[in-house]
Amino acid sequence: MRRTNLAELPCSLARSLQIVGERWTLLVLRDICLGWDRFEAIHDHLGIARNILKTRLDTLVEHEVVERTLYQEHPPRYEYGPTVKGRELMPILLAMVAWGDRWASPDGPPMLFTHETCGHDLVATIVCEACGGPFDLQTTSFRPGPGLT
Repeated sequence: MRRTNLAELPCSLARSLQIVGERWTLLVLRDICLGWDRFEAIHDHLGIARNILKTRLDTLVEHEVVERTLYQEHPPRYEYGPTVKGRELMPILLAMVAWGDRWASPDGPPMLFTHETCGHDLVATIVCEACGGPFDLQTTSFRPGPGLT
């Protein structure tokens, strides 16, 4: 079966999935954002196969979602940290966590996030940038944008 290159579709979601849509990729990024920043730490925490982890890290580095920094020369070993692009994915990760907490965690959230500015627990929500109103399908319409060919 031939696989479609999602990056060629005129859809920002498809293009995003081409970068972060592979199984394990968002979990690898989550771990990096939460402080597991070395290959061995990510590997041990996730239990992911080494070749898959290497491929996922290489893709994230190639697309500048994470950066790789040498911390040991012999043998070469690297730390991984989120770039601006990677940090901007955090609200998406938190939105997926909020959905999972609500619909896939019958015993309650396995992890809580605290908004350090105010000290309250954080539940990601999507709101209108202009008015601050909450997003839902009933109050949202769609139209072609300048990038649609």
